[in-house]
Order: sequence, then structure tokens, then C-alpha cells
Amino acid sequence: MKPTPIKKDIVDRLISGLGIQDFTKATIREVKQVAAMAEKESGVEYIKMEMGIPGLPAAQVGVNAQVKALQDGIAHSYPDIQGYPELKRQASRFVKAFINIDIAPEGCVPVCGSMQGTFASFLTCSQADRRKDTVLFIDPGFPVQKMQLQVQGIKYHTFDVYDYRGEKLGPKLESYLKEGNICAIVYSNPNNPAWICLTEEELKTVGELATRYDTIIMEDLAYFAMDFRKDFSKPFEPPYQPSVAHYTDNYILLISGSKAFSYAGERIGVTCISNHLFHRHYADLSERYEGLPFGLVFSTRMLYALSSGTSHSAQYALAALFKAACDGDYNFREDIKVYGERAHKLKEIFLRHGFHIVYDKDLDRPIADGFYFTIGYDGMSSGQLARELMYYGVSAICLVTTGSQQEGLRVCTSFIEDHQYAELDRRMQIFAENNTKS
Repeated sequence: MKPTPIKKDIVDRLISGLGIQDFTKATIREVKQVAAMAEKESGVEYIKMEMGIPGLPAAQVGVNAQVKALQDGIAHSYPDIQGYPELKRQASRFVKAFINIDIAPEGCVPVCGSMQGTFASFLTCSQADRRKDTVLFIDPGFPVQKMQLQVQGIKYHTFDVYDYRGEKLGPKLESYLKEGNICAIVYSNPNNPAWICLTEEELKTVGELATRYDTIIMEDLAYFAMDFRKDFSKPFEPPYQPSVAHYTDNYILLISGSKAFSYAGERIGVTCISNHLFHRHYADLSERYEGLPFGLVFSTRMLYALSSGTSHSAQYALAALFKAACDGDYNFREDIKVYGERAHKLKEIFLRHGFHIVYDKDLDRPIADGFYFTIGYDGMSSGQLARELMYYGVSAICLVTTGSQQEGLRVCTSFIEDHQYAELDRRMQIFAENNTKS
């Protein structure tokens, strides 16, 4: 056995010291903390792949607009709970330009990032019909969304889509929907953590079932247009970002400024509610909220109670970003396609040293190279692999924390530096030699 880059006793002692009994279930923050402490104690740089944080500078178009808004004195004013009118108008344009869907500006509501958008959406969906008290996740997915439901006391079901792609997806979804208690279905597209993308046929299936069973789809588009197999960057021209919005009127689109525009720090996004759903009156919502329709319950009750609006200056930033993208003055895809390039290089290194891609295909197509991908190693469970890689100065989270039933890890490309590819290759060579069965 060759010595590992980080002494095992350092990592083991730190894990034990933090009270982590099962590293399989270690949270993102816990893995990050172990890596940071082990790096400091050992003096060896960690190759950090656990955090899904943008690793690029914020889009300058947004920064300039936000700075100007602040200099013009906007910070003294409360934002309208419905949102800055120009942002609402540009969000409506953006959805038309890049998804080819018509949503009125009134239905495009600024939120403190998609996190707040999902929190308020869960509240509104779960109260719309008292018979429907359960959320369904098409997993794997973003772990914090389930934590939001835990905080709210809302029930949920989940299934791993790994074995239910294509024609198998409809029957699996319907097995839950026919029970009559599902208020909303949640998924991300592209997917965090697997980077799979639902096909048009799969989205059609989801949309048609949502209509048939009167269920709301919450489509998380945090990684907007980041399926780099196609160029979705030309406004008002195909191809467009795929969306369930083409196949049902029962939808909420969650569009974040964090990844596509690297604007994560300002906590800004928009929740786009379909025209039909925005104006729909649910008896239970009307009884509880003075006869208000779904969209106004979402904004004037849920969002108002949560934060009384969204950062005023950040709304100016996102409005400018949407406008520049729609006008063809700013190609945001060009800024972020580096994530795909990083993923391609990282996959090549891992595959060469005996790893495999866990979620490897969208039906018959290899998944895109992007912000995330998943790796496994034969003979090792998720927890074993995650802990073992810590000894080699590589940090990643286990798929089980995302609702996956597969053995493996999520790898994030956002913080990879150019000098780290050769170092990762060297370390994985040692890993392979130490773990190859004779």
C-alpha cells in the first residue's frame, strides 16, 4: 500500500470529533468542514467537489445595474411585494425568449433565490386543497427542499428515477397520483445531482398526468440552459430550454440567478406561475385568504409573511441580466460553459482510474457534461468511497443524501482549478493502486 496524501488518522479523528457516526449521511456542510480542517492540519490542498456554489465571477451586467440602483438611492425603499415592474416584464420576456412560453409579467414574482421560491410554493400548494397534503419528489434532488418540508410539517413521497426513465416514468408517477393526495411534483432539469435531463416525451408524460390528476408541477430550473449538448442561448430561436410548461397549465417555474448568472450571493430569482394557475381560485385558499387566487396568495400572503419582499437592488441586477440576454447583448451560456469543460476533464480522469459514472445516460444518450456528475467505484458503498477519497484530499457528498438509491458520490465542478487536474490524476493513480484487487 502506498501512503495516502492525507494521513488516515487525521481524517478519522476529525470525523469522529464532529460526531459524524455514519459518513454516508454526512451533510454538505459537514464534509466541507472536515475537508477544511484536514487541509489546514495536513498542509495538503483538498480538491473540493462537495459544494454546489458558483465558481465564476458574477455577471458584470448585473453588478453594474445593481451598483447604479444603490447609488441612485434605491436601498431606502421597500420593494413592492409583487416585484420591481421592469424585472417582472423582463422575466416574462426571458421565459418567452428561452422557453417559448407565454407567462404574463404579473405571474413572474421575484424571490430571495429559488430556495425561497420553493418554500413559498410548498406552502401555497399544500394549502390549496386539504385533500392533497403530500409532495412527490422525482429524485435524486436537492436535499434542502425536503428539509423545507420538514420545517413546514408537510408530508412527502420520493422515488429514485434511475430505474424509471422513458416509458416506465408514467406508470410510476401514476402509482402515487391515483392515491389522490399529491399536491405537487418536484424535480430539477438539468438534475442536481445526477445531471440527467428529462426528455420531451418524459416531460409530456409528467405534464399530461399533472392535468389528469390536477397536480401542480414545480419545475426547478436552477441550472437554466446548462445542458450543453444543445445551444439554448439564442433568444426567441429554437432550440429552447425544455419544460413541462409545454404540456400542462398546472406549473410553477423556478428560475434562479445563482448558476446561470453566477449571482448566488445576492439571493435573487423569479418564481413564474402559469397564467392559469395564477388566477385559479381554490376553495380552501379562498376560505383561508379572503377569496384570493393562487398567485396572490403566493405573493401577498406567503412571500409577505416570509420576507416582505426581495432585495430591491438585486431585482435591478436580474432585470438587467434578463434584458441583456433577451436583447442578444449578453450570451450567458458562454460564461458558464466552462463547467461542462471541467466535467469532461474530470470524468476522463476518474474513468481512467477505475471509477464509473452512476447516472450515465438520458435513455440512449450519454448525459451532458455540466455542473455536476456522479461517480461510483465497484466494491465500495457510498460512505466507504466518500471517506476513502478524503484520505486522498478529495471531498464529495454521498448520493444517498439526495434521495438516490444508488451507491456513489456527487461531484461538483464549480471550484476546480486548472492546476488540480494533474494532481487529481496523480492521487487517483495512487487510489487505484491501493484499491485494485489482486
